[in-house]
Amino acid sequence: MNNLRQHISFSELKIWKDCPHKRKLIYEDKVKGFQGNIYTAFGTAVHLACEKGFTDGLEPQQRQDVFRECFIEESNRLQLERDKNWDAFYKQGLLLSVEAVDITKQHFHDWEVFSAEEMIYQPIEQKKYNFKGIVDLILKKGDKYILIDWKTCSWGWDARRKSDKMTVYQLSYYKNFFAKKHNIPLKNVETYFILLKRTAKKNIVELFRVTNGQKRLDNSAKLLKNAITNIENGVNIKNRLSCNYCEFKKTEYCP
Repeated sequence: MNNLRQHISFSELKIWKDCPHKRKLIYEDKVKGFQGNIYTAFGTAVHLACEKGFTDGLEPQQRQDVFRECFIEESNRLQLERDKNWDAFYKQGLLLSVEAVDITKQHFHDWEVFSAEEMIYQPIEQKKYNFKGIVDLILKKGDKYILIDWKTCSWGWDARRKSDKMTVYQLSYYKNFFAKKHNIPLKNVETYFILLKRTAKKNIVELFRVTNGQKRLDNSAKLLKNAITNIENGVNIKNRLSCNYCEFKKTEYCP
């Protein structure tokens, strides 16, 4: 492990949980794997439109312009084919650029923007590592804070996805390290995923609150420290159960 690299992100942790060998290939060996597709292009563009809607106070048409420019730029970079599927993504992105911001503002109408795309880089207790993350949007009212993460998806999340620990742990880490960064009591911080649905015909924006009690915070911290211990000790086993959709399957990196 490169001792100069003293941080871990949730994305890296998630890949480690899926397959430690894959994490090593990407983060230590710097092997280029997945570079993006229409889903990531869509997500990047919608995220940017939502961010600008809050930070710059953009009107609906302006937010659509931001989405349009970013989605086309990402599509060109990835050399995406402009077919019916691309058109469907494009049209839904224009709609979500308006609805996501409007519905969120309506729900939190008396909250002010504290920050957007806020970097978290905080020490991990008992480890020589920092946790690195970026919170999409943070709202504030009095001494209370709401952390929001935008998530593009197809029709939404079912109960299984909403209770999946590697889904909710993301906001557990954000809550814990954001509170430490600003010296805020944990009880003053709430967390939400805002689901932005590509294929839904109605209710295309859904607010999903994630509760993070002490037990969940403790369990998430335990997983994080366990990952770091394994990384430090060079334990990079291959998880063959995760091979089916891996970009390194049957390549020189993972025969």
